[in-house]
Amino acid sequence: MSISLAIDTSTSRTIVGIIEDGQVIFEEFHEGATDHGRALSELVAKALKTCAPVTGVVVGMGPGPFTGLRVGISFAHAFSLARAIPVVGICSLDAIAVEQSNYTVAVDARRKEIYWARYENGARVDGPHVSKPDQVDGFIFGVYPDMKKMVALAETQNVTEPMYLRRPDAVPTAERR
Repeated sequence: MSISLAIDTSTSRTIVGIIEDGQVIFEEFHEGATDHGRALSELVAKALKTCAPVTGVVVGMGPGPFTGLRVGISFAHAFSLARAIPVVGICSLDAIAVEQSNYTVAVDARRKEIYWARYENGARVDGPHVSKPDQVDGFIFGVYPDMKKMVALAETQNVTEPMYLRRPDAVPTAERR
């Protein structure tokens, strides 16, 4: 029996799910781009009341804002380390469920930009990238990672580094111009 805790904090939503043998046992989100830290612990506590002990963790590795990603990734690694269970990272854009074969998905990257990737036959063929919306044709927006799809992707993916697509805002004084 496989019970996965799925976590994504790559968007303005904190999303948590419990997937048991391919079935969604729990999935809930909290809206708030600056509230991932508080919301994540509350959602996970609520989720854990719905299942037997979790056997693995799946976490969205972005692309996304630095702080949001760090909250989810750090939580996932600490949770898995404390329980001696595996953690698998996946591309958050890949976990967006779309009922088309060929499509482009995008999520808000703030600063009047989007994170996006293009898919053909359901497989990513371009991206992820960060761009101004007018530089990307025909993208689907207002969609979020699906926890069941995240866990399914963990069978074929293991992204080990966060997908930060921008340079950091904070830089050493010597590098500022």
